[in-house]
Amino acid sequence: MKTIITTMIVLALAFTASSSASAQVLLDVSQITCWQFVTYKVTNPRLIAIWVSGYHHGKRGDTVVDTQDLEAKADKIEEYCTKNPDVPMMEAVETVLGEKK
Repeated sequence: MKTIITTMIVLALAFTASSSASAQVLLDVSQITCWQFVTYKVTNPRLIAIWVSGYHHGKRGDTVVDTQDLEAKADKIEEYCTKNPDVPMMEAVETVLGEKK
């Protein structure tokens, strides 16, 4: 009887763990608007800012990240996006940071 109960508990825990796993969400960053960026409609803006920083550093072959500079640039992009909600976020990045594709 103990074995059956133990088995049932293990199966219940396994089922709970597998059903609580979140679904994978893919984002096309080029489709995110400034409004979505600043209002957390997609995800935390800081997470997107980190990705954008990595993207631009990778394009330049630069493996060094200045965390204070990253914060300052993220703040500038967020400020721009607050004033320009309909602009694509990547366009805001290029405008604020002066970086072209």
